[in-house]
Amino acid sequence: MAQADALQGSLNLLVLKLLARRAPLHGYAIMAAIQEMSAEVLRVEQGSLYPALHRMEEDGWISAEWVTRDNCKKVRAYSLTRAGRKQLEQAEERWSAVTAAVNRVLRMA
Repeated sequence: MAQADALQGSLNLLVLKLLARRAPLHGYAIMAAIQEMSAEVLRVEQGSLYPALHRMEEDGWISAEWVTRDNCKKVRAYSLTRAGRKQLEQAEERWSAVTAAVNRVLRMA
C-alpha cells in the first residue's frame, strides 16, 4: 500500500538524489522512479511533485529545459545544478542524523 504521508519532509531529498543518479528526467518519470525504487511503498502525487519542482528550480537546486520525447511530445526535463548537489549533501546529512535519532528512540522504547 503506497503511503503519501511517508514522504512528508523527504520529497526534496528523494528528487535531488534521483536527479543526481538519473538526470535529466521529466516529472512523470520522477514519480514513477520513486514509486518503483521504493517497492511501491512511496507514491508522489502530481499536486506535491510539481510545486516542489518549481520551488527547487526557483532556489537554483535544479534546472529545467523543454525536450521532445520520442512521441514528439514536449516535456520539461529536470537536472541537478551545482547548488542542488550541495543541497543534496546537506539534506542527506540531516536525514542520516534524524533517522539515527529515531532508531535510537525505537530501540529504547
